[in-house]
Amino acid sequence: MQRAGDAARTTSTMHRNGFAISLGLATTLVGAPPQRLTLAPAGNEARYRVREQLANLSFPSDAVGTTQSVTGAIVIGDDGKIVPAQSKIVVDLTTLKSDSERRDGFIQRRTLETGQYPTATLVPTVARGLPNPLPKSGSFSFELDGNFTVHGTTRPTTWQVTAQATDSGYAGTAKTHFTFGEFGLEQPRVMVVLSVEDDIRLEYDFHLIPAR
Repeated sequence: MQRAGDAARTTSTMHRNGFAISLGLATTLVGAPPQRLTLAPAGNEARYRVREQLANLSFPSDAVGTTQSVTGAIVIGDDGKIVPAQSKIVVDLTTLKSDSERRDGFIQRRTLETGQYPTATLVPTVARGLPNPLPKSGSFSFELDGNFTVHGTTRPTTWQVTAQATDSGYAGTAKTHFTFGEFGLEQPRVMVVLSVEDDIRLEYDFHLIPAR
């Protein structure tokens, strides 16, 4: 027969083992917490590129406007999927600058109408080909789907992303393009510009770091 002390020790061991199994099961069910990547203090710049033909030039060139006024974060769940409800990138369009103050004024007033629509917002939804877990070194690429809002219009967009793991986080570039009409934008028409291609190319140089 099993002695009372032995029985007590056996019961205690069973309780401890049961607690350990339960704890491990709970950890598995809950999973790792989502990873929040925020914008680093430097290394973030958004820009547009539009091909134009100026009256005083014999060849076309790109009109390029840039801004470093970008805020936001991207949250990735333990399953490697983006959490849209917690992810957003916001660009302050009122700070866009090119090599021409006249162009900037026209775009602010007539094209983007930043007095009424001062920001552009990207809400990432799906990252196809994003490694899980995120690599600690090397480069990688993926496609990012997201709902993009500009000039009061929201449409789905697809961005081609190339990234590099760094000591502090991840740096790279995301690119997409669309026509003026897709977002209800007025295609610029002024005397000094003979033509403007109906293709807006957006580029975002990013530097994301884990939230602390």
